[in-house]
Amino acid sequence: MTMEPRRLDASEWDTWYRALEWAFGGLAESPEERGLWRELTEYDRTLAQWDGDRVVGSIGAFSLGLSVPGGAVVPTAGVTMVGVAATHRRQGILRELMRRALEDYREGDEPLAALTASEAGIYGRFGFGVATRSVAVDIDTARVTLNVPPGTDAVRLRVEEPGAELDRCEALYAGLVGGRPGMLERRPGWEKVALLDPPQDREGTSEMRLVLAERDGELVGYARYALKPDWAGGLPDGTVLVRDLDAVEPAAYAALLRFFLGTDLMGTVALRNRPEDDALLHMVSDIRRCRPRLMDRLYLRPVDVGAALAARTYLTDVDVVLAVTDDFCPWNEGRWRLSGGAKGAVCERTNDPVDLAVHVRALGTAYLGGPSLSGLAAAGLAQELRPGALTATATAFLSPVAPWLPHGF
Repeated sequence: MTMEPRRLDASEWDTWYRALEWAFGGLAESPEERGLWRELTEYDRTLAQWDGDRVVGSIGAFSLGLSVPGGAVVPTAGVTMVGVAATHRRQGILRELMRRALEDYREGDEPLAALTASEAGIYGRFGFGVATRSVAVDIDTARVTLNVPPGTDAVRLRVEEPGAELDRCEALYAGLVGGRPGMLERRPGWEKVALLDPPQDREGTSEMRLVLAERDGELVGYARYALKPDWAGGLPDGTVLVRDLDAVEPAAYAALLRFFLGTDLMGTVALRNRPEDDALLHMVSDIRRCRPRLMDRLYLRPVDVGAALAARTYLTDVDVVLAVTDDFCPWNEGRWRLSGGAKGAVCERTNDPVDLAVHVRALGTAYLGGPSLSGLAAAGLAQELRPGALTATATAFLSPVAPWLPHGF
């Protein structure tokens, strides 16, 4: 390809988006969904590769805020709308688009780039590592009970339309963001994503509903869900599909879970995206009857190693010289001294002797405090050069709570 990718113009949106729909299987999205993504598209952050009047490659970005260990919300490029036409594979289009995009993010002072991957094998070569994972469960309501904490019975529940009390729900969510790395600051417009419920995408489920959990008039939790009725041999065996579930206290979370497990005619409660350390794993009487599965979720890479490592805090004091390998963003290559702790950190260039050699993908994986650098070293993505440096650094990077991405982008 000789033509350079160029910024998307608003007049080209329909052509560009239809090409993306084909890249992801060809099914046209509902007018509601297309309308929302048109509204959220940042045209100056979207690159399209054209072959004549056809879009053959694309990469976009959303301006996101990502919670990191310590509670700060860090400007992050949310990489999205990535695709290459089947007719133009293996011509270097994706590599060129990604290179241009990462250079733009660096110029825009975004220390991090993040994405969710439709195919897990694509993005490691560009320096992205799996920074969060999610747990999916299918709870057997006939064989699983809940061990609920004190105060659960005092939580009042009421069912409403999905968009009811939206300001209160968003305020509750916003209060949770700083307490768990990986959560996204929901900027204007993003509250609408959770409300998308086009009939053509329901696959046999009911329309979505909202259940609110209140204590003394204060909102302490909420969940959006749908029901999928089914009958097996004349017996009811439906599924409750839980879309969102957020709570500020254990009793509210337990009350919402108990509500779902007690729904008439339903044999399964399905939750598809919960944190690795989610409370329900300890509330259920039989975890095996919940069939937990672990999935890769958020892929992350430092765009600016120094700024990224200085933007978070650390579980224990750390003073380490890192030799970073980053063949895709060469400005990150070289030695960096990271020093800091629970109150903050600095990360600057240095010529001091190296303590730990690390690939940028390992930094992306460990950045939010989930997977340990020690495990990454066992995979060859980090190497200890000063005795004790790996254990000390790996411990400092950890988060007391598992990082979690609550929704995609």
